[in-house]
Amino acid sequence: MSPLFADRAEAGRSLVPLLQARGFADPLVYALPRGGVPVALPIAQGLHAPLDLLLVRKLGVPWQPELGFGAIAEGLEEPLFNQDIIAATGLTEDMIAPVLAAERRQLARRSAVYVKGWHRQDPKGRIAILVDDGLATGITARAGLAALRKRSAARLVLAVPIAAPESVAEFQGLADEVITAETAPIRFGIGAFYQDFHQISDAEMLEMLAGAP
Repeated sequence: MSPLFADRAEAGRSLVPLLQARGFADPLVYALPRGGVPVALPIAQGLHAPLDLLLVRKLGVPWQPELGFGAIAEGLEEPLFNQDIIAATGLTEDMIAPVLAAERRQLARRSAVYVKGWHRQDPKGRIAILVDDGLATGITARAGLAALRKRSAARLVLAVPIAAPESVAEFQGLADEVITAETAPIRFGIGAFYQDFHQISDAEMLEMLAGAP
């Protein structure tokens, strides 16, 4: 399979005309770090909208960290769990507790590093566009939407360059609108759709944010 996008920035640019066509009035753009940031930057610029971060952390199965059994997000007191994954993997409370504690520490670290001195946006009564680099099972996007819903966003839009068709159908009930440039079965991970899908460092992300709207 040939990659659909050269990199995350190109993927973000593919979403700009789709979002512009919706005519959203005074939206806010929220990126899920770190992979969602280079996707969200051209979107925020194209919509002339402020960019903010929404900090989330996936809770990964200990022996298969990429498989998320849940997620936490800033502003959410309780984690979101995927009970199907927990049941299928046989995870117990004793297995879940250390993962949850470690990811809460990581969320606090990211908050201190990423948003120190950053002007945070208030989504109350606003259109909030949540951006990530793709949607497979979507546990982190689910947590992000729940956090924005709790903060009283007037309308929630999930924007991703690539999504599994079943995930789009599922998230239609979680967001007010799901906008995606491409849909395709995701058998080998989101990275298969990108020519460059390198792991973004903190320094690289902060450099990107320095030029954000």
